[in-house]
Formats: sequence, C-alpha cells, structure tokens
Amino acid sequence: DAFRKCKFRKHFGSKRRRVLIEGLSGILGFMAYQPITRRSLATLPFALSIPMNAAEITPPIAKTVAKSITQHGETRNDPYFWLREKTNPETIAYLEAENHYREAVMKPVEELQKTLYKEMVGRIQETDLSVPERRDDFYYYTRIEKGQDYQLYCRKYEALDGKEELLLDGNELAKGHKYFRLGNFAVSPTHKLLAYSTDTAGDEVYTTYFKDLKTGVTLPDQVPNVYYGMAWGNDDKTLFYITLDAAKRPYRVHRHVLGTPVSSDQIVFEEPDERFYVEVSKSKDKQYVLVNSESKMTAEVLFLDADKPGGKFAPVAARRQGVLYSAHHHEGRFYILHNDKAQNFELAAAKAGDSAPEKWKTVIPHRKDVFLEGIETYKSWLTIAERENGLRRLRVRQWDGTQDHIVTMPEPVYALQPTGNPNYDAKTIRFNYQSLVTPNSVFDYDLATRQRTLQKQQQIPSGYDPSQYASERAFATASDGARIPIAIVYKKGFRKDGKAPMLLYAYGSYGINSEATFSPARLSLLDRGFAFAVASIRGGSEMGRHWYENGKLLSKKNTFTDFVAAAEYVVAGKFTSSRRLSIMGGSAGGLLMGAVVNLRPELFHTVLALVPFVDVLNSMSDASLPLTVGEYEEWGNPEDKQFYEYMKSYSPYDNVKRAAYPNILATGGLNDPRVPYWEPAKWVAKLRTMKTDKNLLAMKINMGAGHFGKSGRYAALEETAEQYAFLLMTMGITR
Repeated sequence: DAFRKCKFRKHFGSKRRRVLIEGLSGILGFMAYQPITRRSLATLPFALSIPMNAAEITPPIAKTVAKSITQHGETRNDPYFWLREKTNPETIAYLEAENHYREAVMKPVEELQKTLYKEMVGRIQETDLSVPERRDDFYYYTRIEKGQDYQLYCRKYEALDGKEELLLDGNELAKGHKYFRLGNFAVSPTHKLLAYSTDTAGDEVYTTYFKDLKTGVTLPDQVPNVYYGMAWGNDDKTLFYITLDAAKRPYRVHRHVLGTPVSSDQIVFEEPDERFYVEVSKSKDKQYVLVNSESKMTAEVLFLDADKPGGKFAPVAARRQGVLYSAHHHEGRFYILHNDKAQNFELAAAKAGDSAPEKWKTVIPHRKDVFLEGIETYKSWLTIAERENGLRRLRVRQWDGTQDHIVTMPEPVYALQPTGNPNYDAKTIRFNYQSLVTPNSVFDYDLATRQRTLQKQQQIPSGYDPSQYASERAFATASDGARIPIAIVYKKGFRKDGKAPMLLYAYGSYGINSEATFSPARLSLLDRGFAFAVASIRGGSEMGRHWYENGKLLSKKNTFTDFVAAAEYVVAGKFTSSRRLSIMGGSAGGLLMGAVVNLRPELFHTVLALVPFVDVLNSMSDASLPLTVGEYEEWGNPEDKQFYEYMKSYSPYDNVKRAAYPNILATGGLNDPRVPYWEPAKWVAKLRTMKTDKNLLAMKINMGAGHFGKSGRYAALEETAEQYAFLLMTMGITR
C-alpha cells in the first residue's frame, strides 16, 4: 500500500520489495510492538518521504505487566513498572520505537527544524573568548573555535598580550565518547598543578585526573567515582575530594596526597545521614578548607587550616535540625549566614574556633521583606546578594562602615548573577547582567568609585536589535490571594487580541528561582509572533524564603495552582488563548507540567515536558534510587501516610485520567541519575492508553546521555530546534 504512493515504485519488483520490507522490519526492534500494516510501515525510515497525515502513524503501545504495590494497606497496580529494567531488550526496543515514532511524526517539519537550527547557530559566536579572570599572576579564560563542541581552557602569565598556555582541550578529551562533560577544574595554590574531572556517560559520576602544568604531563594519580567540588591544601600536594555512595549521594570527603596510592586516601569526613549532601570548598582568603554537609532544612560546616592539610576538621557550629547556615572567613572571624529564628536569613559573626551559636553577634538583622541570599568576604569589602519583590540586587559594604550602597540596575525586570572575584584583596567585583531583551553582559564594578565597566556582551552575529522587542512585568492572583510575578517578552507590534501563540515557562521547586534571562534561541519564537513568559511560582524563592516553604511538602499543590493562575492571567489579558498557549518545564518543572495537565488539560495546547519527574509516588517510595532519601524534606516521605496520601493526590503518573490532553513532547536520558528515563517512558505509555484526543504525544529518550541531554553546543542546539519545531508544528506554523 505504501509503495503504491511512492513515485519510485517502478524500480522495485515484487521480490525486491518484499526483501526490503522484511529486512528493515527485522532491523527495527520497535516493530515487535505492532504488525506490519500500512500505518506501521509509515514509521519506517525509508518510508518517511511518503506524504501522509501524521495522525495516521500508529504509535508504539507498551505491553502491560501486572505489578502490585501495597502501601498503608492500599494496593495499586503499576502495569509499566517493567520499564525500569534497563538491561531488558524489550525496554530498549520500546524506547527505540518511541524515538522512531517521534522522528516519523516530526517528518513534516524536518525542513523547519533545519531552519531553526540554522537560525540558532547563526546567533552564537562560533569562535568566542570568555572574559579573562585574574588569579594571582595569571589570567585564566576559555575559548572555543568554529566547528568545535567544547571549550579550550587557557591562561596567560601576567599580561593579556602574553603567550597563551593551553591547559585542557575539551574536544580532545571528548574524542571517542558520545558524551562528555568537564566537572571540576581546580588549579593548585602555586598554579603548577591542575586537578580536573570528566564524565563520559552522562550519569554525573566523574573521574579525577592530575596534570603537571609545567611539563604538560598527566600524572598517574587517578581517582574514580568523584562528584562536583574539590579543594587544594596550601602545601600544593594535598587535594580534598568527594565520592558517592551506592545511591550516588555525595557523602565522603577524602584526602589525597599526590604520589601516594589512591587506595590509601584517608576519609576525613563521612556523612551517614542520607538526607545530607556533602560539599568541599576553600575560604576566599585561602586560610581554610571548608566541608559543608547540608540537607534541605539543616546544615553543618566544618573547617581545617589549609596550611595544615593533614589535620582534623572541626565544626563551625554543631548542626541543629531546621537551621541552615554557611560560613565565610574574614580576619579571624567567621561570618555566618543563617536562618535561626530568621526565615529570610540574617548575618552574624563569631571568632573562628569559638563560634558556637551563643557567640554569634548580628551584623545584618533579619528583614521580613528582604531575602538575604549570599555574601562574599573580601579584605576591605563585604558584598551581599539579596532579593526584594522578586528581584535580586547587589549591596556593597565597606568593613569600616564608611560605605554601604546598592548597585543600581537599568531595567525594571532583569536577572543578576554576581560572580565575584577570586582574589581576597579585590578592589573590583564582576557580575553578569541580562534581561528578556538584553543579552548577557559581563561587568566589572569598582567597589570604591562605583564605576561599572562592560567587559563583554553576548553577540548575535546574525543580527539582533533589542529596540525591536519589549518586556513587561505583571502579577497574577493565586486562589489564596498570593501575587505571582510574571515576566513577559514579545516583539514590538504584538497585539493583545488573544490570537497570538505564547510559551509559558516555570520551575517552582527546591527554592530555585526562575529568572528573566535572555535566550538567543528564543528569538526564533518571538520572530514568529510568539510571546514568552516566565512565572515565578511558589516553590522557588523569588519572593523570599516563605515563597519556597509554601511550595513544598504538604503545600506543594500551591506550585501547580500558582501556575494555573499565571496561565489564566495571560489568557484573560489576551496575550494568548487556551488554543494558543504552550507551556514548558524541565525536571521538577516537568512534574509541574504533568500536574497541571491533569488539573486543567483544556487550558493548554502544547506541552514541552523535559526530563519530567512525573512518577513521584513510586520514586519517593524507593529509597535505593539516587536522591530519594535526600528529597524527603522537599516532597515528604511516603512511609508517613499523610505524605503518601498527599503525594498520591498530585503525582502526575498516578493521576492520568481518561480525558483530552494537549499535544505533549516528553524527553529523557537513559543514563539520567536525577530523573530516571522510565519516568517519562511510563508516563507516556500510560497516556497513550488513557487520553481520548487525537493530539500528538511524542517522546525522545537520549540513549547515551543523562539529565542535561546531549553534550556539545551544536548537539544541544539541535535538541532545542527539535523542541521548537514540535511546538510550532502543533501551532500550525511550518516556516
């Protein structure tokens, strides 16, 4: 039947045709899920050029296997539990079948996808250089060249016009690997040695290597199973690093002395409480190595004299359940940022070595309307990142009290990221500034004169005129009266008549903020008439610590209803209509996507659910999975019936119902340690059997990557282009 519509059919006799069909069907494992019919044949790669309606292509249907799960005296069936079997050939065949189906339904917009990719590549500076950062007598920077996927890590001695020294070439390190990511990059105190780590699977398990920067030789020392974060002792030969437990939780800090066997490395700290994650760093004045062990609600910091790296760590202050704190050293005192009886945090100080809580003296008191996010301690200056009314600001204070001012920003809606200065005696600091219309800009700020110098602004080689775009800020009203900030951008000439398409984004978990950042790729939507909006819903910390605490645990549903309120606001304001409103979220933001389409499926037209955490109840009931125990203070422990019932009431996978759902594209990564691939796979499999509409439901599983998708900048743009092509296709926009 397919060949009757193929203009090349005359070149195929009946025998050749039969051999070709049988051969291809044997190659593609997904054919096990459906018979070879006209519709299933349409999913074969050789038939993709045959004109047809995407709705005629039959999607793969996952088999069901009864799986009873009993909790709190209640038994439920999970028929797709078997998809957790990563080594099962049927699992891989099903995932591949879904990938082939997605490719088939996307075939009509193949040229559009290529066009989008070309546009996106045209907006990046393919040969680029970061702003050099001075560390002691060296300037460190990265650069990348046209055609390369990965950065070159370089430095120059004393002067920017000096000879370049190439420290690492990410492209060389990535050779022979489908995936590559550089984790740690730590130069020793004398700048003679480099410790770095790499991940070539996407599972965020790294291996650390050491390089002699004078000779260029990679040393024989090699440490497997490490995580982000490491710190050098001041002796230039001792390195503190973190390893993972069986659930991939960073839980141990080890001490390695170069030239000694890794097997003899001493464990200097081990965190037995599975709620806690361990970090290691160094104070800005380089005097102390710091170990931070933190859960979602409690923290403890330990310190060690970096001049005596063979010594023992001691606590800055003993942990107390419900108290979070961080410690920053300055001239013999620890400056402690904490939330003890201070929901939005306050800053206290105590003598190093005598810093029990009863010795803390308030430096910056708690303020109900200002969230104290972080500090940096320099020799003469204290810099403070704080947030008010949803926007971050930077405060600068001189230790002698002669100066205290806020660094002003030029736009009413923006994103600010202080990057500081690695040098303790710094006179200037650096920050990144951007907005929905202003490309990312790197500024150096003179702390004394208050002069800012633009060091670099993100360039758009194919052309970009910010005056052609406009942004605004609005507030939606939640069901309980809370005001939800929404930042909106569109191209000038946009008409609020309800006819325009819009993409609404949010995250809303872990206290992570959704900022009004610039995206060159997003211009492909704005230039096609889209508006784009970011909703700062509860679960983030945009409006203060209470904003986060009112969007977690037994208040988690506020996150979902806040997003619905934001969607209703943009529809009521005629920025768009429900027939033109698309939504996007990833990871915990993917949970948000799954929850709101169960709540209000008629409100949305298309959903981009990226690595979505949608199997909440099952994952949070399995303590063997990475992250689960550490997440109890975010989502709750379903061993407690109250949390079990609440979680069950919103878990997207468990609440899929017989209803008409929007168009949905879900993504996942086979090696993802954060959101296992089976979460989107099970969700999609269940939706296929329950949804009553004819809208598109497609899934992409990266078969050799993890949570962050494919590595390499060009591959990342290809994935964004594909997501946008799906979005545009469902909106009827094909150019």
